[in-house]
Amino acid sequence: MPDPSIVRFRRAVSAACAELDSRRQEVNDLNVFPVADGDTGDNMAMTLRAVLDELDGVNGLPIDATGRDELVAAVARAALLGARGNSGVILSQIVRGAAEELASRPGELVDPVLVSAALARAADAAYASVRDPAEGTMLSAVAAMAHRVARELAHMQTKRLETGASEAEQDELLADVLEHALEAGREAVERGPDQLAVLREAGVVDAGAYGLTVIVAGVVAALRGDERPRLDHHTAPAPARSLHLPQHESSDYRFCTNFVVSGEGLESRGFVPELERFGDCVLVVGDDRTLRVHLHTDEPDRATAVFEHAGEVSRFDVADMREQVTDRSARLDAAGGGGGNGAEAVRARCGVVAVATGPGMVRLFEELGALVIDGGASMNPSTFELLAGVHAVAAEEVVVLPNSPNVVLAAERAAELSERPVEVVPTRSPQAGLSLLVGLDPRASAELNAAALRQGVTRVRTGGVAPSAREDSRGRFRAGDAIGYVDEDLVAFGDPVTTLDRVLAQLAEGSGLVTCLEGEGAPAARAQVEALAPAGVELEYHRGGQPAWWWLLSAE
Repeated sequence: MPDPSIVRFRRAVSAACAELDSRRQEVNDLNVFPVADGDTGDNMAMTLRAVLDELDGVNGLPIDATGRDELVAAVARAALLGARGNSGVILSQIVRGAAEELASRPGELVDPVLVSAALARAADAAYASVRDPAEGTMLSAVAAMAHRVARELAHMQTKRLETGASEAEQDELLADVLEHALEAGREAVERGPDQLAVLREAGVVDAGAYGLTVIVAGVVAALRGDERPRLDHHTAPAPARSLHLPQHESSDYRFCTNFVVSGEGLESRGFVPELERFGDCVLVVGDDRTLRVHLHTDEPDRATAVFEHAGEVSRFDVADMREQVTDRSARLDAAGGGGGNGAEAVRARCGVVAVATGPGMVRLFEELGALVIDGGASMNPSTFELLAGVHAVAAEEVVVLPNSPNVVLAAERAAELSERPVEVVPTRSPQAGLSLLVGLDPRASAELNAAALRQGVTRVRTGGVAPSAREDSRGRFRAGDAIGYVDEDLVAFGDPVTTLDRVLAQLAEGSGLVTCLEGEGAPAARAQVEALAPAGVELEYHRGGQPAWWWLLSAE
C-alpha cells in the first residue's frame, strides 16, 4: 500500500519549490549577510530542487512505492549534495535534521508531535553546522518555529491526531500546526534587524530567514489545497546604504567555494581549523562518508588540497563574490531601489562566457549576450575566475570563448570542474570571438553551438596592429614602431597608418566586410582609418578600448 505521508511530503516539497521560485529574486536582493552577494534565493532553491528531484524516484522506484526510512535517508543526502552557499548548506542541515527525526519513528503518523520533534531536531542540526551562529538569521527563524510548536503542544493548544483520521483531517491539522510555526518564523524575520547590525544598517531583513518562511508558506499552501497563507513581501531599498556595509560583516575573500568529499571515516570538525587559515564562513557538514564543504577564499585549489588524502572531491563549484556584490547593487539601482518583483529571469538553453578586456570590447560582447570575464592587459584570467563565470551564466549549458591562446587550457580545466555542461571553443583572439558569437543559438545545446562555432573558426581571418615592445633582432623595426599581423604572420611594420593599410589590404582579400576595433591610444582617427578600406569592402568600426593593440581586425 502506498504511504500517504510520503505522497503528501512530495506534494508539500513541490509547492515549497514553486513558492520559493516565485520569490527567488526577492530573496536574492535582500542578501547582505554574511556577504552581499545576492544569491541566497538561488542557493536555497537549488537545495530544495535537489530534494524534489530525489522524491521523484529513489533507486528507480516511484515515490508511492518507497518506504519512509529509505526515502528520508535519500532526501537528506540529496539536500547535502545539492547545497551551495551558506544558506543552501544550512537549509540542507534543516532538511537532514527533520528527516532523521522522521526516520527514527517508523510507522508513526506524521502528526503535530512528530512535526514538533522534527522541527526541534532541524534547529539543532542547523545551529550545529555553524561554528559562530549569528542570531537574526535563518537559524533564529527555525528555532522560533520549533519553540512555538513545542510550546503549544506542551500547553495542549494543539490537537493530537487520532488513529484512523482521514487524509483530509491530517492535512488540515498539519496545516494548522505549520501556520503557527510560520507565524513564529515571520516574527523572527521581523526581529532580525534588531539582532544583527548589518541588516539594520542595510535596511533589510535576513534573506535566509525570509526564504525559510517562504518555503513553509508553500508547504501550508499544499496542505490547504493551494490556499496560501499571508506572507508579506520584503524588498531591498536603494543600494546606497547597503554598499557601505560594516567591514566585519563582509568577507575579505573573493571566491565562494563549494564541493563534496566522499570517503570513509570522515570527521567534519577536524577540517575546519585548517580551512580557516585561508578562508572564512567555513561550513563542513555531513556524515562519515560524505561531507559538503563551503568557504570563502582566494585559493579554492588549496581548499580541495586539504582533503587530498581524505577522499574524492566532486561537485566543485565557485562563485566570484565581488562580481555578485557589484551585480546586486547594479540590479537594485536599475530597479530604483524597489528590489526584486519576484519574477525570475528566463533561463536560456545555452549561454556564453567570453574573455575580453577594454570597455568597448566588453560592451560589444555583452550586447551579444555574453558574460564577460575581464582578462586584464595580459588576457590571462584564472581557472577559478572562468569557473565562477560559468556558474553565473543564466543558462543550462555554457560555451566558453577564451579569445586568447593563453586562456584555452584554463578554460578547459574550468569546463572539467563544472557540473554544468560546458564546451570550450578555442578562439585565439577577441575579434574572432565577436565574429563567431553572432551565430550562437541560445535555444540549442552547448554541444551543437560549439560544433558550429568551431567550424566558423576556420572561416574567420584575423589581424591587428600594435606598437612593438622591443627592437627587432633582425633590425626591421624599433621599439614603439607599428607591427602588423594577419592571423599569426607578421606582414608589415613601421609607420602605424602605412602598416594598418597593408594589413587591411591582405585581410580584405576575398571578403566584403572587415571589422575594426580601435584600441587604447590608437594613433590615427576613425575617419583616417575608414579611408583605408579597400574598394568594395565595408569597414565596420568600433571603439574597443583594448590595451596593447591599436587596432584589431577580422574578416570572413
